[in-house]
Amino acid sequence: MRIMAVFAHPDDEIGCAGTLAKHAARGDEVMLVWTTLGELASQFGDASHEEVTRIRRQHGAWVADKIGAQYHFFDMGDSRMTGGRDEALQLAKLYASFRPNAVITWSDDHPHPDHRMTAKIAFDAVTLARIPKIVNEQGGGQAMPPAPDLSGDDAVESGEDVRRLSAWRDPVRFYQYFAPASPYPEVFVGIDDTLETAAAIASYYRDFYKWQWTDELFREGRAGAGRLAGVKYAERFNLRASHLRARDYLD
Repeated sequence: MRIMAVFAHPDDEIGCAGTLAKHAARGDEVMLVWTTLGELASQFGDASHEEVTRIRRQHGAWVADKIGAQYHFFDMGDSRMTGGRDEALQLAKLYASFRPNAVITWSDDHPHPDHRMTAKIAFDAVTLARIPKIVNEQGGGQAMPPAPDLSGDDAVESGEDVRRLSAWRDPVRFYQYFAPASPYPEVFVGIDDTLETAAAIASYYRDFYKWQWTDELFREGRAGAGRLAGVKYAERFNLRASHLRARDYLD
């Protein structure tokens, strides 16, 4: 199984780190994708874009190594995302390269516009990646400008004109962070075995951003989801589908 987690900013993946680590430990291929560098974080001050890129590469490499994942950065502009076709096309080309069976991303109604736009292009890219003429076209009908090497992997770079990609037409399970107003069914993943990995990633970002959010609060959030799901610790998602798959028996 191949799982791609698509988020707007480094640290957004905290909500599914335990799930990703659990799949990686099982032997599944996991890729972390960020659509921006999160360059507007106040911790960067007046740092140059090159310096921000260097620091974010370190963040991405550390988190990916902790999870057991590949990672890939786009550079769509912190708080500048539009949710447009060109952005979705860049992601669709990465889908065609990595060929995910499942995608995890933000909910559709999050207050941050980058989060909503990332969820939108992550969903739109599922369809775009299915169409050979689209996934092989140059961005917006003309060549997109070359992008810096931000990825840490051999996949398609942001803005890169890549030809002869094979369309990815297999079904893609589309998971989103839980939102109370979502019309889609809830899915819980028990993370008892990978809680410490998830907690370490949360702590890593907490130290960088100087959050007041404590390790105890992090664990209690996972424990709260676990109580709803009948396990000690869990992460909570919505599955963007009309119906869940059939099970052998009722719980």
